Amino acid sequence: MHSSSTTGTRLGLNSFFHSRPFKIIVLTSALIIPFHSINASKTTQYSRVIHDNKLTVVSVTGTSTVFKNADFQHGFGYDLVRNYAQSLNVKLEFKTVSDNAAALKMVSQGKANFAMTTASLQQIEARHLSAFSATCGDFNSLQKNGLNTDLNWVFKKADDPLASTASGFICQSKQNGAIEQLASFYSRNTVKPEEWNTIQRDLKSRMPLYKASFKQNAQRYDIDWHLLAAIGYQESYLKPNSVSPTGVRGLMMLTNNTAQAMGVSNRSDPVQSIQGGAKYYDQMLSKYQYIPYPDRNWYALVAYNMGPNAVDNVQKRLKAQGKNPNQWINLYDYLNRNQSKNARFKQAVHYVTRIRAYLEHIKTSPKLVEI
Repeated sequence: MHSSSTTGTRLGLNSFFHSRPFKIIVLTSALIIPFHSINASKTTQYSRVIHDNKLTVVSVTGTSTVFKNADFQHGFGYDLVRNYAQSLNVKLEFKTVSDNAAALKMVSQGKANFAMTTASLQQIEARHLSAFSATCGDFNSLQKNGLNTDLNWVFKKADDPLASTASGFICQSKQNGAIEQLASFYSRNTVKPEEWNTIQRDLKSRMPLYKASFKQNAQRYDIDWHLLAAIGYQESYLKPNSVSPTGVRGLMMLTNNTAQAMGVSNRSDPVQSIQGGAKYYDQMLSKYQYIPYPDRNWYALVAYNMGPNAVDNVQKRLKAQGKNPNQWINLYDYLNRNQSKNARFKQAVHYVTRIRAYLEHIKTSPKLVEI
């Protein structure tokens, strides 16, 4: 396959399809060719994926690709890959490796259908592989949100229908705004750089006091303790005596009614507050158990913040608009676009994006994890 100077480079829309002898062309950005329309007489990666009902993708963990949270994963790149697997109606087997070289090797050896990497073009060419931008050239959406513009999807053969359907899906995602929305949610600019020193200082001094309670209650409800800690920091900066103008109080900032329902008699008691917050968050997760992770976490967080009834109302509006109400990208986009009209929506967007940022920070900071 390494037959020209363009082989293995990150290919733009035109150069990708003109430099490769595609038997099946899926270039229109709004089109994904269904399996029944593809000649499956020749065994291809695409036909194997459909037959096995499994898409295997490999990546390196990172701010633009994927974060690991307990038993589930999230991230800009991961969400994009997951959405592609859903468009094929197959299961996603997502693997992570230590570096880009290992990811490319798995593709070369046929151990992964494709890789999501930020590998250099030289690395990709060296293995006679083919790649295209994971954003269909929408580098601006990544750049303005602090994400890596060198993110590529790398395939063993460019003329395999799997590569063409993937490219078509990516360009469709660019056209319908999905890439821009995902990049906005996973923005690295959610928390300003100058804020991190204060955040790190707060967490380092206060986390040791409450880590045991976070871990104990997280284990009880099968929740990642880092996430509970991130919720606590967003709610009160881990200050148990916090009180809001509306009367919510405590480390997890529970309303009086919620506290009573969760069995909390003293909202200012940090142990009780964490226990009540964990129980309430678990209830929100249960409410959205029909939504797969990681989306379920984001739905539960928004419900924790502005109430499940408010989330239900937004879901009804999305359904009325002909959009999937159970897909996070749609809920987030609705909240984000209507911030100026509804202060609760603005608060919810601020809430969930900052908790995501705190979660990733706590999870990837050795000093905090080891406390």
